[in-house]
This record gives sequence, structure tokens and C-alpha cells, in this order.
Amino acid sequence: MDLQGILDTIFHEMQDRSDRGIVADYIPELAQVSPEHFAMSLCTADGQSFHVGAAEVPFSIQSISKVFTLALALGRLGDQLWTRVGREPSGLAFNSMVQLEHENGIPRNPFVNAGAIVVTDAILAGHAPREVLGEVLRFIRQAAGDDDIHINHRVAKSEQDTGHRNLALAHFMRAHGNLRNAPELSCGVYFHQCAIEMSTRQLAQAGRFLMGGDPAARLVSPARVRRINALMLTCGHYDGSGDFAYRVGLPGKSGVGGGILVIAPGRASIAVWSPGLDAQGNSRLGTLAVERLAQATQWSVFG
Repeated sequence: MDLQGILDTIFHEMQDRSDRGIVADYIPELAQVSPEHFAMSLCTADGQSFHVGAAEVPFSIQSISKVFTLALALGRLGDQLWTRVGREPSGLAFNSMVQLEHENGIPRNPFVNAGAIVVTDAILAGHAPREVLGEVLRFIRQAAGDDDIHINHRVAKSEQDTGHRNLALAHFMRAHGNLRNAPELSCGVYFHQCAIEMSTRQLAQAGRFLMGGDPAARLVSPARVRRINALMLTCGHYDGSGDFAYRVGLPGKSGVGGGILVIAPGRASIAVWSPGLDAQGNSRLGTLAVERLAQATQWSVFG
């Protein structure tokens, strides 16, 4: 299969599109990113890699970081984590408080903001924020095989300055006894993990441990890989998760920085970046690009 040729075809189609979506302007630093950027990278289970576009340009991974913190939390707590966060799709916006109130401070899944804050709170237990952020960075760097991955502190500050809704979610969960640390502490770590920057090349490399086919890249157990992929498929695109599963048929996790990490189990780890978002907060062209890739390769978890 000519994977480079497939990526080249997708790249040229995306370059001609004018419906690129709108960048995440509610985070001032992200509002400055041009929607014209596009990049796509693919790492196969046999060690090959393919790239198009601005594949070396770092971008804010935002909610894609939740995949890595979930892997860390499951490694530390195992199934005990699920007493504090659910595993069901939300059907609501990623920062909604409505469901949280109805369900007594237990977030619906670890990929909505409230759920991710609980996951971060869980790995923060007994540790200083700097230690936890160091652990998250070490895990991602090890997964990517690349030490040149860092936090953009301007983005982190921008999120802290405007993250009132996330703090409200944290305070609400604290009131229900589902946050062990001070909301400002847990959210501070959360804002910084979301401000990690990676290129699509680095992100595709970091996702290899979720392919399940490369023992060298296996940082977590095969059973845990399957469970993380299941959650990515059902919950990885907020209230657009069903549409993504229908169109793409592969586990994926998006971020409001315009990135998407997609896993073709046993075959490939794929990263795409296009900063313009759709109404659900997912990359508009990124989603279309991985849909085109799935069509061209016939990769799908559904056969």
C-alpha cells in the first residue's frame, strides 16, 4: 500500500478546502494560530513513518494529553479510578456542567474536561505539581522516543487566566467529595498538561504504544491498551464521538489545538493537525483527513 501517496493526495485535497473551521479563540494564545496550517503523520507497526505538511511544527495538544494522563492513572490506580469517573459518552459539550450536576459530581468519562481534571487529581495525590508534570512529560517523551517535547508556558498561563469554567467544574466536584486536592492545584496541573506542544511527527510516534502490535513501544499492558482505545472510540470526540466513529471507524482523541491522535490497532498511529474547529471543538479538516485515510486504507475496527 502506497501510504505516502495516500497522504499526499489527502494533503492536496485539504489545501484546496476553504471550510477550515474556527480556531479556539476562547484561549487567547490559541486564537493567534493560523487556521491555514495542516500536517499529517503516520507511523506503522513495522516502524515506517510518513508525513505531509507542517509535520515538524509544534502545536498545543490540549485534550490529547488526556490519553497519556489516563494511561498513567490506570497504571497507578487500576480499576479503582472508575469509582471517580465513568466510561460512558456524554452527548454534551466537553465543558458542560449539566451532566455533572445530575450525576452528583461524577464525570461521565475521562475525556470530558471534568473527567480529565479528576484523572489529573488522581495522579497528583501525594505529589507536588512539578513532579506530576515531570512524570507526564517523561511518559510522553518515552512514548515518542523524543526528549524535545515541552510545555508552552504562555499557553498554560493563557488557560489559567481564562479557565474559570474548568475551575467551576473542579469546585463543584470538590463539593461532592470527588476532588482530593485544592481545585486550583488540580486545575493548574491540568492547564499545564494541556499546554504540552508536539508536532504531528512526535504525536504519531507517541501513539505507537496504543497500536498494540509493537512490544518495544508497549508502555502499558495489552488489556489497558484495549480499554483506552475503546474509550477513545466512544468518548474521544466529545459530543461528536458518534459521528467520528461512523465516519472514521477508528479510536481517536481530539484537542482544541486542532490536533487528533488516531489509532489503527495493530497497524498504525496517526496524527493530524489543522487548527480550525467545528462546532463540537474538533478539527474540521483533521476529521475529514482521517476519514479520507480510513477510506483509502480500509482500516477500521469494524472490519
